[in-house]
Parts: sequence; C-alpha cells; structure tokens
Amino acid sequence: MIASLPDLIAKRAMLSPDAVAMEEYGSGRSITYAEIDQRAAQAAAVMAEQGIGAGDRVAILSRNCIAFFELLFGCAKLGAIFVPLNWRMPARELDQLIEDCAPKLLFHGTEDAGVPNLIAAPPPTIALGENYEASLEAARPRPFRDQWPASDIWYLLYTSGTTGRPKGVIHTFGMALANHVNIGSTIDLRSTDTTLNFLPLFHTAGINLHTLPTLIAGGRVIVLRGFDADAMVSLIEAKRLDTIFAVPTVYQALLDHPRFAAAPLGHVRHWSCGGAPLPDALVERYRALGVRVCNGMGMSETGPTAFLADPEDAWVKVGSVGKPRLLCSVRIVDEAGRDVADGEVGDLLFNGPAITPGYWRDEEATRAAFTPDGWLRSGDLAWRDPEGFYYIAGRRKDMFISGGENVYPAEIENILVAHPAIAEAAVVAAPHEKWGEVGRAFILPAGPSLPEDGELEAYCRARLAAYKVPQSFEIVTDFPRTAAGKIQKHLLPR
Repeated sequence: MIASLPDLIAKRAMLSPDAVAMEEYGSGRSITYAEIDQRAAQAAAVMAEQGIGAGDRVAILSRNCIAFFELLFGCAKLGAIFVPLNWRMPARELDQLIEDCAPKLLFHGTEDAGVPNLIAAPPPTIALGENYEASLEAARPRPFRDQWPASDIWYLLYTSGTTGRPKGVIHTFGMALANHVNIGSTIDLRSTDTTLNFLPLFHTAGINLHTLPTLIAGGRVIVLRGFDADAMVSLIEAKRLDTIFAVPTVYQALLDHPRFAAAPLGHVRHWSCGGAPLPDALVERYRALGVRVCNGMGMSETGPTAFLADPEDAWVKVGSVGKPRLLCSVRIVDEAGRDVADGEVGDLLFNGPAITPGYWRDEEATRAAFTPDGWLRSGDLAWRDPEGFYYIAGRRKDMFISGGENVYPAEIENILVAHPAIAEAAVVAAPHEKWGEVGRAFILPAGPSLPEDGELEAYCRARLAAYKVPQSFEIVTDFPRTAAGKIQKHLLPR
C-alpha cells in the first residue's frame, strides 16, 4: 500500500493549470485547476486562523457547490477532517452527528442559514457566499503540507440510517486513490471527460461518482445544486456529458422527461447505476433506446466502487452487478465463514485498499463490521454464476423465512416493477400465524391506473413460487427514502 499521496489538487494544478476543473450550471461560473488549488489553500488558511489544526473536524451543511470541494481540498492541505452533514435531517438528528464528530467549525449554505440556530450546541459558523469570499480574500498565505498520508482520515460520511443510528464512515486518502483506480479503469476515465455533480454531497456517490475521480484525472465537473431532470436533459442535448452516474430513481425520471428519448444519447460514453437495485425492466427500457446502463454495487464503506458491469455485459448479464473491480477482493461465505459454491447464496465480504478502516470513534461497530481476518461484512447476500458474474440477492436483514423457505425481497420487487402499472415496489416481512412470516408488498403506481383486486397476486403466482408471493399489496404515494433514493424499509409498517 502506498504510504502517502502528493497534494492531489496542487499536483493537478501544476499539470493542467488552465484547464477548467468545475463549473456551476446556470450561473456560468467556472474555475480552473490553478484557481481551485489557490482557493483551497486560502480556505485552509481561513480554517487555520479559526484555530483548526490537524485532526480537527470541520463540518459543512450545504447544497452542491464548488466551495464544497475547495473546503474538501483545504482540509486535506491542513490535515483537518471534513464532515459533510445531511441537510435533509431535522436539527434533532443533526444534534446526534454534531455530538459524535464534535466539529470546531461549521460552514453552511444560504438555504441552511437558520439551521445552526436550531442545533443544541452549534460550533462557530461561516456562511458560504459573501462572508466566505471575504474570508478567502483576507486570508494570509501560509505553507501547508504537500504530502497526504494514505492512512490518514480525509473525511467522514455518516450512514443514511436505514437500520438505525447513523455511523461515521471513515474515508482515508488511500481510499480516494483506490476508488479512482476502481472507477477510472472501469469507465475509461479521461482528462477530457465532463461529468455531472448533482447527487447530495453528504453521500459517497455525490463525492466519488464521478466527481472526485474526474478531478484527480483532470476532467471537468458541472455542478447542479441538486437533481434537475430538465437541466440534465439539456446537458445531454448539448453533448456536454461524457459519463453519467445516477441512481435508479433518476434513470426513471429521465425516461419520463418528454425530450429525453430524442436527445443524442450516444454521445454519453458511459452510463452507470448504483445506490439501489436496478430493475431489469429499467435496463430493457434503456436498451430500447440503445443505452447500456451498467449496473453496479458499492457502499460508503467500500469507497464506494466495488462492482460495476462492463458495457459489453450490460445487456447479456441483466441483473448482474458485474465483477469485482481492480482493487476490490470479494468472497461469498456461509454462516460458518466458508466459501460457497457458484450459484449458492451467501454473505458478501469485501477486502482491499478502498475499504474503510472503520467507524469514527465506534470500536464496537467497527469490530462487528469485520471478520477476525479483516474482511468487511457488507450485510448483503449475493451469489456468483459459473462465469464469475455476481448478483445481489438482497440485504441479509431483509431476507425472511416463510414456511421454512428463504425469501429474498429483491427478487420479488424485480418481478413487480416489470408490471406496466408499477413504478417501484418494496417487500417486507410481516408476521403470520401459520407460515411464520409472509411478504407484504408496497406499491408505487407508474400512473393513474391502479392494478385491479387480485391482479398482482395472479401476476406474481405466474412468475414466482407460491411461498414467495406476497400475502398483501398496499398502494403508496411515495416511500420514505434516504438521500440516495433508497427506500427505508424499516419505516414501512409490518
């Protein structure tokens, strides 16, 4: 493992100073690599003047903006630990995060200007905008470290809380480099690439897919404050985007946009998907447009890129997340920790330089997350086919046993969303006097027409074993979701 990295943004500024690093959609503002390096150094000086030193935490509560990355690189120069906070959380939940990471300084955007006043113990704050710009202008230049130890913590990302209290996932400098290799070698990342930054920056995909790897490579990142289907389609129409990463809900929203199908989709070299299971039906709808959406899988804890299907396999191995990426090692094991045979479902384990060393100040959770020999327990169930392609069966916590048979909700959900009247589905276990547990399906309709009574049960019985067919179907107007669009099943009634 490499011991240290050079100051990546300073190195990139030296290699391509005049190349545009980032631009803001709408405003037209852009910043070169030389400028972002200079501003990151000014941001580091501002933080140092506020008493921030190596190991101190600096939090940010903001929508997507260029300043986020100036502060990310500024913390790296200073040795401070950057902590993006979830702006969708109410103040009561933010209190937990503030208490856990104890930041000495908080930057916030204009949309969240009132939030610090609602936090129980807010740290000193700096508002992004005029105050931030004035601080940068007044900052006194000073030397900062030009080497970043690979094992040092760069930033913390708090888990989305689908299973309970959020935990601070440690991200190191070495993890960032490993993820750059894992995603870059898969999508053929180039210095001429332009990608789009729109997913929330308190989520690993917002930072790492594909923004940070693109900045390391010397490409251009267009920043949206948040997801905007019309803006995204406009950029595709203008042939501005070379690579796209999105979650399934975004891919569905693009299909629903009236101009998307007629856009020059072939200009986008690579389309990738993660964050939640990619339904087979969605793959086929994109296939009809000639677009190969590459299914992938990863976690905050894996850097995140662990799996991503190659374009040539996207239509051949529908449902697969592909093979482990270059710097990611994988095992599928039974309950005794023994490797299972091809075709058998088991627990998915990860190892490699992109894997987190653990959770911030939570030794118990860190110990529980790893096997005695150092493999990360993903919490996912998976299987591998004889050709070496991997498939995710679902979360172990989602699996239930009905009449003695293992039931994997992801399989049922994939069948349900292929129904033309269904946009999304979530299946959870409900207690049953005879069978122990049975499936309860929650359905988000694709339009105003709702399935008739008994239609969905008959549809499932024609495609699934009887014990897999949900005992009930409930229509919902939407699901409780995480920032990445994942359905929060633990909030659904049982």
